[in-house]
Amino acid sequence: MTLARRVAAETLGTCLLVATVIGSGIMAARLAGGQQAVALLANAVATGSMLYVLITMLGPISGAHFNPVVTGVMVVTRAVSLSDGLSYVVAQLAGGILGTIIANVMFETPALQFAQTMRGGLGQWLGEFVATAGLMLTILGLSASRPASIPAAVGLYILSAYWFTSSTSFANPAVTIARVFSDSFAGIALESVTMFIFMQVTGAAAGLFLATWLWPPQEPSQGPLTFPVRQPT
Repeated sequence: MTLARRVAAETLGTCLLVATVIGSGIMAARLAGGQQAVALLANAVATGSMLYVLITMLGPISGAHFNPVVTGVMVVTRAVSLSDGLSYVVAQLAGGILGTIIANVMFETPALQFAQTMRGGLGQWLGEFVATAGLMLTILGLSASRPASIPAAVGLYILSAYWFTSSTSFANPAVTIARVFSDSFAGIALESVTMFIFMQVTGAAAGLFLATWLWPPQEPSQGPLTFPVRQPT
């Protein structure tokens, strides 16, 4: 699979993921009549369902990362080269912002706007750490045992993490940055982004460390665990 096709898959996947997060958030907020729990449930179900579809559809092309910290872990484990990983991250960031624009325009709001929702404090920062560490454990653990279950498991994990983490589980720097540009139910103020991304990166590192300990590689010379779709060099 050529790099161009893999990068296109990462762009498209992240675009559709963010459009789902923001679009379903806007729709849910409009229809829920002020019931925050109902809006969050709708947002979570839509996001988890779309993740299942996107990973199943695009996983055979790019590995379906859609997330810079997932790509970073795949670079560390040598499933993806550094140069390809950087291309993936650029694609994810661009796709995420494009997804925001699409969602905003679909719901007849300004194409780009700045979110005003402040998200922070120890509880939410810890929530992001836990959400991202758990996401990495899900991906790496199942890549070592039941790779075919990854699409469903990731979708279900994120759906659950919307509810059991205090931050509602962003767990993705590209999605976090993209959500800055939608002043909606799913938005996050620019001032809140730095700590969220820091906790996502440290959470991913913790998840990788724990996964490598729980599922040690059978061939140490080849490095730690790898994503089920190994990219060509």
